[in-house]
Amino acid sequence: MRFRTLQQLAEICTAESKSIGEFMLEEQARESGRSTEQEFRKMADYYQVMKEAVHKGLTEDTTSRSGLTGLDAQRVMSYMTGSVPSVGEEACRAMAFALSVSEVNASMGRIIATPTAGSCGIIPGVFVSAQQRFGWDDRRLVMGLFSAGAIGYVIANNSFVSGAEGGCQAEVGSAIGMASGAMVELRGGSPAQAVHAVGLALKNTLGLICDPVGGLVEIPCIVRNGFGAVNALAAADMALAGVQSAIPSDEVVQVMYEAGSAMPAKYRETAKGGLAQTPTGKHMMQELNLKKRSRDKK
Repeated sequence: MRFRTLQQLAEICTAESKSIGEFMLEEQARESGRSTEQEFRKMADYYQVMKEAVHKGLTEDTTSRSGLTGLDAQRVMSYMTGSVPSVGEEACRAMAFALSVSEVNASMGRIIATPTAGSCGIIPGVFVSAQQRFGWDDRRLVMGLFSAGAIGYVIANNSFVSGAEGGCQAEVGSAIGMASGAMVELRGGSPAQAVHAVGLALKNTLGLICDPVGGLVEIPCIVRNGFGAVNALAAADMALAGVQSAIPSDEVVQVMYEAGSAMPAKYRETAKGGLAQTPTGKHMMQELNLKKRSRDKK
């Protein structure tokens, strides 16, 4: 790739009069040795999986194998249709779609890791709800995925995208940054504005721990995806309004790396700290272990 930082990405795209998505598609083709048409079709297939996961989570039983989670996306959609959501209908729909995909993941359904399974709901939640709202065709959204991918590439190569390495800031945080930057571009914003959105988004998840109850990608992972979709929309709107990240986005990514490196191991996907070790979290796991032993005896 011809870029290592978000600043370089924005500068190259501006100089070459290309969107981040267009530039990333060309770079991906050059790196892989495949044509841009082949790379586009591959990404288009990924987007279809995302849309299918949104639909499945809203129409089928997503109760997880553990029984701890499921059907919250449908509860949110029901609430949205029967009430006036405090965050507004558009944000509420994005939240529901993000929950939907995350619940499909927890119930062993097919998803696309964006950038990980633990954060798989945020980009689909933002993209699919925006497509319904604005009437965009699939091609536009697929190009948005290339934009998100370019942002994720920078974060992965300068910080973390794994909760085991850098906490939930690395998973949910990265996904929020990717979704917000891509959303800016989808709405017609400039590469510079997209990069500012990434910094605005990441700043508000710095230090977020990874503390899944029992080590399962369910509690609190799923609800964090829902909140993450709403946060991504907020960061995109700020950037489109002209709000800039006072701390350059690349420096924010570096702080994510520093915070993740300093984070105690118990807060990095080990289930030895945080919500996983609350009295209720421990009780949940005791109940699950009892059920497991009972099944094993049969």
